[in-house]
Amino acid sequence: MKDTPRHQGLRNKLVQEIINKGISHPAVIEAIAKIPRHVFFESALESHAYQDKAFPIAAGQTISQPYTVAFQSELLDVKSGMKVLEIGTGSGYQTSVLIELGAQVYTIERQKVLFAKAKNKLRSLDYFPKYIGYGDGYKGLPTYAPFDRIIVTAAAPEIPEELIKQLKIGGKMVIPVGQETQKMFLIEKNDEGIRQTEHGMFRFVPMLKDKE
Repeated sequence: MKDTPRHQGLRNKLVQEIINKGISHPAVIEAIAKIPRHVFFESALESHAYQDKAFPIAAGQTISQPYTVAFQSELLDVKSGMKVLEIGTGSGYQTSVLIELGAQVYTIERQKVLFAKAKNKLRSLDYFPKYIGYGDGYKGLPTYAPFDRIIVTAAAPEIPEELIKQLKIGGKMVIPVGQETQKMFLIEKNDEGIRQTEHGMFRFVPMLKDKE
């Protein structure tokens, strides 16, 4: 993997762009500055890697806009050592951000081709989730629950009850909910139930049930 001074310069510009858009969490900024996003792109699209845009990857999916990755990561408020469940491994870019934040990451992908690619890509970059699996994100990972944090990287039509069950008391989940455009929800679980707050509008690919 080549990470040239040119790549690093483009990454620094990207970091400034997301700071200008309101991202302020130092560890999130540091992760975006460090991770070579171009490595997660097909070679034909590599020149676009440091634009603050989503781009297509395999299986009709996308690598999320860097601002969106940073926004979800900031909202999730990950502390080092936390168990984090990620629904939708995708390219593996968000996974690598979570690992840089010190999370013990458990990640699921329903598209077999993406699962295989992400697993290899993360390994090549020395990012090792605690668990990376091929499966249905709606079901979560009950075997490894409960989780301190859950992040969903695809648009759900509603908040999956199974994921709420797998969240620790005191835990948080960040999930985009809606059809054409989505509201970003922060779900906080406490002894009395859950508290939901809305945090702006975004656009994600749909979250689908079952494996591919």
